[in-house]
Amino acid sequence: MYLATTGRGSDAPPRPTGVGRRVPGTVLALGAVSLVTDVSSEMVTAVLPLYLVLGLGLSPLQFGFLDGMFNGATALVRLLGGRLADRGDGRHKAVAGAGYLLSALSRLGLLLAGGAAGGIAAALAADRLGKGVRTAPRDAMISLSAPPEALGRAFGVHRAMDTTGALIGPLVAFAVLWATADAYDAVFVVSFATGLLGVLVLALFVPGRTGLPVPVPAPAPVPVPAPVSARVARPARPTARRALADPVFRRVVAAAALLGAATIGDSFLYLLLQRRLDLPPEYFPLLPLGAAACYLLLAVPAGRIADRTGRRTPFLYGHGALLAAYLVLLAPPGWATVGLVLVLLGVFYAATDGVLMALAGPVLPPERRAGGLAVLQTGQALARLVGAAGFGAAWTWWGARPALAVAALALAAGLAAAWRILPEGKTS
Repeated sequence: MYLATTGRGSDAPPRPTGVGRRVPGTVLALGAVSLVTDVSSEMVTAVLPLYLVLGLGLSPLQFGFLDGMFNGATALVRLLGGRLADRGDGRHKAVAGAGYLLSALSRLGLLLAGGAAGGIAAALAADRLGKGVRTAPRDAMISLSAPPEALGRAFGVHRAMDTTGALIGPLVAFAVLWATADAYDAVFVVSFATGLLGVLVLALFVPGRTGLPVPVPAPAPVPVPAPVSARVARPARPTARRALADPVFRRVVAAAALLGAATIGDSFLYLLLQRRLDLPPEYFPLLPLGAAACYLLLAVPAGRIADRTGRRTPFLYGHGALLAAYLVLLAPPGWATVGLVLVLLGVFYAATDGVLMALAGPVLPPERRAGGLAVLQTGQALARLVGAAGFGAAWTWWGARPALAVAALALAAGLAAAWRILPEGKTS
């Protein structure tokens, strides 16, 4: 049977003695890959809003459309990556590696674009496509490498290592901009070299095959072969349809997508902070550091709490922290406001990112784990497309504060609905 740890305590599986004390080597290796890759990607992410909005003069509407479009454009690629990874044992690493390599090469695209809108759009698309390809196979490898009762901790350790890279990346970007007098090309070159290093770590240290900690099913009677005339080949149902056939998984996807549509995105939060405090442009890349540091400190404890109490409540409370960040941004500005917003953003990610994958993973059979997680991630990506484009439009038409107030109301409504949608638990 498959046990979905989606409740608020009663659904948390018993913790056998000695289980979960050591993190599997595959999880640590994937964490190292993510750490190096996030140094590369966050270097670009830290300066990209500044580069596009202040450097190239894009409006918040244009930036929101680009950001949301390229996040949403990964939908089909996520599904394709998950389906390819599930076609045979050992393909998870190959598919994830292709995604990591594509994202690294996208830094060259930014370098060669030279400020041309078409070149920048193509490079951003390549980066998002690479992320879309690699995320589901990577998370499936983590899910299949750790026992179900320790998935929260495994994802917490991975996300902590991933966030270490996110913490280092903006610092490197800041140092490069300071040393080169705001030369964005230098940031792209260093980011490209670091991304290639991440691909090398994956190739050398991540095993090609992943153990499958599957519970042993009860003995089943030997099936009697059907007559040849009765054997009719039936086409396999698409991955999305098979995954969504499970009602528990379907409700998890619905809740995650609903909350994703009310999430305006980190870039907008940082732009709001920069504009409200009138920060010098060279300090903009430092804003993500506070959120990343809090996420780093809380990722593993949040995963352990989710393993012990159930993963539903931490996931919802994490979105409550994001709602609190929106409300703090609506208050009078000040340096204390900045710190509080960044801490709340870190709490949000620690309680939701890996916890959501740990919540959904046990619902899915191992042979369809990557494809199912891809469906979940696709739903979030499409929902965040709507959220980013909608917030950008509201900011452009109404101004920042009214747009943020509407976003806060939408998130509050989404939380109330998700509290009812997410199931208490399931055994099948």
